[in-house]
Amino acid sequence: MNPVVFTALPPLLLADLQSFKTMLIGIVLEALPFILLGVLVSSLMQLFISEKTIRRLVPRNPLLGILFACALGILFPICECGLIPVVRKLLAKGMPLYIAVVFIVVGPVVNPVVFAATYVAFRGNPAIVYSRMGLALLVGVLIGLIVYRFVRINPLRSGKTPGDRAHSDEHMHDHGHEHHREGKLFAMLRHAADEFFDMGKFLLFGSVVTAAIQTFIPRQDLLQLGQGEYGSHLFMMGFAYILSLCSTSDAFVAASLATTFTSGSLLTFLVFGPMLDFKSTLMLLAVFRARFVVLLAIAIAVFVLAGSLWFESLFL
Repeated sequence: MNPVVFTALPPLLLADLQSFKTMLIGIVLEALPFILLGVLVSSLMQLFISEKTIRRLVPRNPLLGILFACALGILFPICECGLIPVVRKLLAKGMPLYIAVVFIVVGPVVNPVVFAATYVAFRGNPAIVYSRMGLALLVGVLIGLIVYRFVRINPLRSGKTPGDRAHSDEHMHDHGHEHHREGKLFAMLRHAADEFFDMGKFLLFGSVVTAAIQTFIPRQDLLQLGQGEYGSHLFMMGFAYILSLCSTSDAFVAASLATTFTSGSLLTFLVFGPMLDFKSTLMLLAVFRARFVVLLAIAIAVFVLAGSLWFESLFL
């Protein structure tokens, strides 16, 4: 912006712009280290841990299978961007549908990188950290049981879609040729770089929107919306869906809203967003039939909303 024009702006607008800039930089700088850590560990896992090895460990008992999927989510730091293509391959190799769905739902929330990021963002309020993990596991178990009991028809789309191929190329999940030409280390670095920039644009978009809301929407309006018993939860579900933040960075966005929204609505944001957002919906539609995706979305929304209200009354 031209300096003359900038200095000619009203003092109130100048103060707002300065506040917007400070808040935006703070959110981005806090989240970037965790995104970098997440993509590096995820890239190592994608390259050096065989999916066949994971499939051999799958229990045949449905309850143990659901718990196994939860354990996978806890152990492996795969973001929601890379998780769905991986699960698609596991399904093609014989992983039961209900286990795969639990992994998709739980993995982006409870993995160690997300736990660490959430703990740093809410170090003054650890109840939100543990409530996030507990609610995600509870929702995952319930959805797994429902899929196991009621889904009898194969919901997978037949064949590969262009979206599958594009996302596979973007995240480099099929590395056969690259490994021979470039070596595993270089392939890992390329995978990490692609994933870092892919997630970074969602982080930047979400940070800009959050900082703008905090700066330019009258605080009284936000307080009225953010303190509503049910409206705040519904607003935060829609907010999380539209922002499509990576789960390694959404905690910092939520923490910036802690003085405006209730703890329960922040919990809704932190659990619902990684399980279902705009970009993951498109990816799910590339793998599953639309009817199954709609039913899964409804189940996630109902369980997260009810669970957040319950956790809010008990722990927050």
